[in-house]
Parts: sequence; structure tokens; C-alpha cells
Amino acid sequence: MPIEMWWFLAAACGQLVAAAVLLRNRSPRGVELSPQALALLRGGRRAAVTVALVALHQRGAVAAGRKGTIRANGGPGQTRDPIQLGVHRSLQRALDIRALAARPAARRAVDALWGELGRAGLVRPPGRAPLVRALLGCVPLTLAAGLLTAMPSGGGLVLALALVAVPLAGAAVLLRLPPTSRAAHRLLAGLRERHPLPADRAEVSDGELVQLYVALYGDPALALFLPRFSRDGGLLARDTR
Repeated sequence: MPIEMWWFLAAACGQLVAAAVLLRNRSPRGVELSPQALALLRGGRRAAVTVALVALHQRGAVAAGRKGTIRANGGPGQTRDPIQLGVHRSLQRALDIRALAARPAARRAVDALWGELGRAGLVRPPGRAPLVRALLGCVPLTLAAGLLTAMPSGGGLVLALALVAVPLAGAAVLLRLPPTSRAAHRLLAGLRERHPLPADRAEVSDGELVQLYVALYGDPALALFLPRFSRDGGLLARDTR
């Protein structure tokens, strides 16, 4: 295989290593997470907003509107939670959950919480994502340039293609990494083990515990504890970012 190809392979591997370093999480710190934070780790933006709506609904601050929407039903009550406040401020008119999660006040509050989770080592740093994507996007371009420049043939071409497949596969793996860290997955798994979803809602009378169950389990917990509100408000849908 021509020597030029080795240089391009080394450059592609360097890009891959740099992206991997940027994706590394700092060691997680012991922090106490709110139900909204746990929901964000599990199901993303919509899940966090859903838990905030559950908390607001428990205080009578929101209610189901018409045609699968949520409407304000008074003040937000005594809360300092930024997501609950951002969600309530966004309900100047009835909105469905998707539109509500995209409103600026709600979105900023969730983004701020995501940043806190990043500093706690539970999610990958969001500010590095564009640079990581650029580095990983350069990997196939660098390898293609190497093949065009070196023009290997015969056995050299077979070897070159085999070697090229390695950094390409690495780039594909890094692109598919979830935004949450392994520590976050372990945290959620441990909480689900300690708090299995009960079979009957009568077993739980604590409102904050209901929020925890919704944060950890999503739709099944909504259907169990808040069936009418969840159904009429259009909350029973798969949690997506």
C-alpha cells in the first residue's frame, strides 16, 4: 500500500481520537436530582415538560384543554422550579405538549437543566456537539481523499479498504452514542429497582412520589396515576427529544 495512504489513515484516526476525547464525560458528582431532571435523562425534553405539568396539575395550576391540549388554570403556586415556571409562563393559550415543549420559556429552562446535568457528568457536553460532528464528518472525507491520492491497486487496495473500514466503523459508533452517560443509565436503573411501578395507584398517596414514578416510567405511570388528565391533555405519547 502506498505510503501516502498511511498518512491519511493516521489523520483520520487522529480525528476519531479527538472526537472521542471531546465526548468523554467528567466523573459524575453526587447530586440530588429533581423528577424533572430524572425525566430529562430518561426521555428528553418532552419527558421533563410532562413531569413539570404533572406537578403543576397537582397544585391545580394547569388542566386539560380541548383537543389534546393543556391550559393554565390559575397561578403556578409556590414553586421555584425553573421548568415548572417556564412551562406555566408558556401557557398564555392552550397548547399541545409538543408545542409547549418548544416554547422559548420552557425550552430555556430545560436547556439550563441539561447544562447542569452536563456539569454533573450525567450527559455529554452539549457545547461540544458541533465540533464532534465536524470531526467525525471529516473522517470519511479524509479517507476518501487518501484513496484518491494514493490510488492503491491489487493487494494494496484490498489492504487499504480493510484498514479504512476501521475508522469508519469507529466514527459510526461515536455518532450513535446516546447523549446520556453510563452513570445516568446506572442511576435510572437503580432508581427503578428501588421504586418499581406499583400495580394500583391507591398504593401511592404522595404527590412527589407520583412525579418520581412519571419521571422514571413515563406513559405507564401517567396512565396509572393521572389517566384522565393524561388522556385529555394529550400526554400519553412516546417520550422523544
